[in-house]
Amino acid sequence: MDIKKSSLKDPDYPALLKEINDPPDPLYYIGDLTLAQKRCVAVVGSRKATEYGCWAAKRLGNCLAESGAVVVSGMAKGIDTCAHLGALESCCESAGVPAGEKRQGGTIAVLGCGVDICYPRSNLRLRDQIAEHGLLLSEYPQGTEPAKYRFPQRNRIISGLSEATVVVQAKERSGALITAELAADQGRTVYAIPGNINSAYNLGSNKLLRDGAAPLAVLEDLLDDMGLSGIRVPKLQKNLGKDEIEIVSLLKKNGEMTPDQLCCATGKPVCLINGIVTILEMKGVIYTSLGKIFIAK
Repeated sequence: MDIKKSSLKDPDYPALLKEINDPPDPLYYIGDLTLAQKRCVAVVGSRKATEYGCWAAKRLGNCLAESGAVVVSGMAKGIDTCAHLGALESCCESAGVPAGEKRQGGTIAVLGCGVDICYPRSNLRLRDQIAEHGLLLSEYPQGTEPAKYRFPQRNRIISGLSEATVVVQAKERSGALITAELAADQGRTVYAIPGNINSAYNLGSNKLLRDGAAPLAVLEDLLDDMGLSGIRVPKLQKNLGKDEIEIVSLLKKNGEMTPDQLCCATGKPVCLINGIVTILEMKGVIYTSLGKIFIAK
């Protein structure tokens, strides 16, 4: 793979990264450096993640890329991997779409080693996909092996490239929290996805919410905050399950409904309706307000 280099004085050096303290100079990369000039969002979290965390990270990566943003992460196991995969999935789905209709973003992996080295080794296929369809980036020269101290250092690049950082799921001690702190110091917006309060996997991200991070309970909120057009609801509805389609159809017919009304209309118990509504809201298909449920615009 062709390894290239960009210095601070070069016109292709990422503009937002120049604004941070101690910007890396030079940057080594494989892939499309122009991605780093687009609207970028960091999506980070723990290496050990739950099924919920992995789903949220992949869905968020897909949602951002479909809306034209670039997903930045660290190619670690867990949340990072899922965020990259979600963004790459969007790029593949957009293949064959007329150029004038494309809004796809992409993904950037910022490494704690040389761009010629794959770490973790289990992500070799993912690394190759990012090299082909996205961007591999590092401040370390070719041949630099991964080391524990290099990963917290590279996190300033992940946050520095991004106008916002989203912590999907993080334990009390997590590198994702370092990235969030760096993002706040750099004047960037920090979001966290709420999680179960009785789970150690969400303790760090929930504490971020307590300390002032913006809660991201509806993915569309992030797109609205960034001024992006978001996902078209009809496109989302292609991948809905039978129960989800039933709820969406009822909302289309009635305009707005309460959970109790949905229970009466479907004959389903409230616990099941609440679960379906929560998933649809996370997908950005619907939103809730003042106890009522609406189709997302």
